[in-house]
Amino acid sequence: MFTGLVQGRGRVETVEPRGADTRLKLRALFDLPEIVLGESIAVNGACLTVETFGVNWFTVFASAETLAHTSLASLKAGSGVNLERALALGARLGGHLVSGHVDCLAQVTDIRPAGESRVYTLSFPPEYGPLVVPKGSVALDGISLTVNECGPEFLSVNIIPATQQATTISAWAPGTQVNMETDLIGKYVRNMLGPWLSSMGAAAGGGGSAPSSKLSMDFLREHGF
Repeated sequence: MFTGLVQGRGRVETVEPRGADTRLKLRALFDLPEIVLGESIAVNGACLTVETFGVNWFTVFASAETLAHTSLASLKAGSGVNLERALALGARLGGHLVSGHVDCLAQVTDIRPAGESRVYTLSFPPEYGPLVVPKGSVALDGISLTVNECGPEFLSVNIIPATQQATTISAWAPGTQVNMETDLIGKYVRNMLGPWLSSMGAAAGGGGSAPSSKLSMDFLREHGF
């Protein structure tokens, strides 16, 4: 589990293809003490396991599944990445709950200045639209961000100068693909409501008079929402 508060940037040292998989050697461009064999480190928001390590460097193995669903397949020697170690139980949660399990790739479509900040607009697959809400949380390349505006297939985020300096966002340009993870709590709520939403949709599309829905504010409060 992570918070989306990037600890610092790293650099890809080597990329070693292993069939459909890849082994990466990464160097932290900040002090990364006491690395532990087998610990989880988020690399551009993707949770990976430390295989070997030394002073401020470590290697990780990215499976074909991970490469197919993230931007890690595009990394090469010299690429910059965002790094975050797993959250320690009891530590301050400054961002939001991030699992490190990337949902999809989002693409930067527009960048515009807003004072000293920059507003980035990104597109994403429409099936993830219900999980993105205004002023909600989203992780982009492992960075916990607040959604400014959004629609079924886009969102915009405001990036302050400190975030631009501490992460790889300063290198983003229109066309850049980034790893996107939607809010963890929202995914569980949607999954739990799935049976009711499906039954409502089936009733509405089946012709005749649809039965009254049991989904109400009282129902949601009773079930902890």
